[in-house]
Amino acid sequence: MPKKLMAANWKMFKTWEEARQTARELVVGVRNDLPPDREVLILPPFTALRGVSEMLVQQESFFLGGQNFYPADQGAFTGEISPDQLLDAGCTHALVGHSERRHVLGEQDDFLAFKVSFGLERGLRIIFCVGETLQERKAAQVEQVLTRQLVQGLAKVPGDTGPGELAAAYEPVWAIGTGQTAGTEDIQEAHDFVRAKLSEMFIHGREMRILYGGSVKPGNTPSIIALDNVDGVLVGGSSLNAETFSRIVLA
Repeated sequence: MPKKLMAANWKMFKTWEEARQTARELVVGVRNDLPPDREVLILPPFTALRGVSEMLVQQESFFLGGQNFYPADQGAFTGEISPDQLLDAGCTHALVGHSERRHVLGEQDDFLAFKVSFGLERGLRIIFCVGETLQERKAAQVEQVLTRQLVQGLAKVPGDTGPGELAAAYEPVWAIGTGQTAGTEDIQEAHDFVRAKLSEMFIHGREMRILYGGSVKPGNTPSIIALDNVDGVLVGGSSLNAETFSRIVLA
């Protein structure tokens, strides 16, 4: 069984010093009690990557990731960051396809497919995010949306990609930052469906991790990560406070 990946997405929050302090408090809070089946991933803003990396040096089971990247080695892409720059800052992981990249910043499936394959080729471990809007759920289009996002977004990924290289994150858009959490039955159904699609597409699809994201809190984490095919959580607002996220990590 894969280890549960407990991921903190700090989005556009925290200065360099605030990020270092939060990472320091998190490491101190959980390192002695971290279960052997857990790993912790911190995804700070780009400006804080180096600072957080310094807090994670020699910390077993703690990893650093980028919230985004542009699929090019270098070039005239103002405001962007490359996979090599993430790796140079100490990152091992990166997100692709987060709902805010899709719905706020307009990234489409074909572009996301290019990003996934490019990031993997450059040595990043990719967490590929999928999920439906409230309108799509009400229209009974959840499986249709997840199929499109997975098939098109992972179209350029080799079928023999290893389970440590690629993971998925199911994050219903209507539950992100709203205080609403999908019910355990809804989460189970979606994760089972994502597992089935990954198993169709990849030799190691049954071993790839699938995270849940969407208003994850200390109180609902135990019931979420106890579900079949839930291999961790992708946490937004509740990860900004070290004590709160520590409780999630240790749940």
